Amino acid sequence: MSPKLVPEIEEMLQAVTYAPCISIIMPFEPKMLQKSELERKLKNAYGKAESEVMENYSHDQARLVLEKLKAAIKNLDYSTYKKSIAIFISSLKEKVFYLDMPVEEKVIVDKSFEIRDLVYSKKEMQKYLVLVLSAKKSRIYLGSNAGFVRIVSNIPDYIAAYQNDIPERVGNFSDPSDRKEIMLDKFLRHTDGGLSIILKAYHLPLFVMGAERVIGHFNSITKNKEKILGYVHGNYEDASEEELHIALEPQVSDWKKVRQKDILYQMTEAAGNKKLVAGMEKVWKEASGKKGRLLIVEKSFSYPARLRENKSIIYYGENKAEEESYIKDAVDDVIEKVFEYGGDVEFVDNGVLKDFGRIALVLYY
Repeated sequence: MSPKLVPEIEEMLQAVTYAPCISIIMPFEPKMLQKSELERKLKNAYGKAESEVMENYSHDQARLVLEKLKAAIKNLDYSTYKKSIAIFISSLKEKVFYLDMPVEEKVIVDKSFEIRDLVYSKKEMQKYLVLVLSAKKSRIYLGSNAGFVRIVSNIPDYIAAYQNDIPERVGNFSDPSDRKEIMLDKFLRHTDGGLSIILKAYHLPLFVMGAERVIGHFNSITKNKEKILGYVHGNYEDASEEELHIALEPQVSDWKKVRQKDILYQMTEAAGNKKLVAGMEKVWKEASGKKGRLLIVEKSFSYPARLRENKSIIYYGENKAEEESYIKDAVDDVIEKVFEYGGDVEFVDNGVLKDFGRIALVLYY
């Protein structure tokens, strides 16, 4: 959506009070499910919307929006690689989003649209990285609600692989423990290098499990210390994936806290790379330029605004609903822009972004 369409989006989001607005948000992965199964799910969603519209609105009002909904469903793109869709239909407007995020199915019939429903409908998937360390080997897993999946790395994960890399002079040391410490240091440095590569591919929270001494040594040399959200101390060298999952459960039980902490880390990292903007005016400008990878906004934050002539700049302004440049809530528009251009949106608790003007945007690197 280009900035010049913002007044139309505002009209769509406010909709009209005399006609129903239908929102259908649901999983939609044509590359994973047969078309007939998706059509069945869409038919059921349409049926729910039809039943509610017919019950609460006049025949003429219902017929108009239902015909538009039927046409939107018929014209869906089954070649998409996205994970979900959001369909917004009113007598005046229709909009279809193809989203790259898992969602819970929702069918909503109301007098207006709420673009924030897309954020609230996101399926809360627990995904994180786990580094398991011992003095002999390391393992890295992708953790989730379902369990652990090991990530294969090109970096050797056994300390024995580095035995021949120890300088010759080490062989003259009288204390064997000196040699062990140097080997451990080399092993952990290589492990950290492999972890850095994985962290670039997975923007996920990181936890480290292992003996306290080994973790302490690792923390003294790692370049990824600030990315670690928690530790689990113990001997997990030969632990099964199920045992690891159980041991880590206390760390991830409050997932909202974990996710929020990770989001703040992502903001810090983006700021260090000059890829973070904060405050409504700056966020609006960058989101309008299709640069938004992750929008972070406080739950109750709203921002009435007015557009300047070039449409990519806004400023705070209230009680100007009669003017074409007026936007009832620019936050809703920014959320739509970010979704439209393939980004993601996260809500955080009120007060978390008090130093960022209550809204921030991580840009594409």
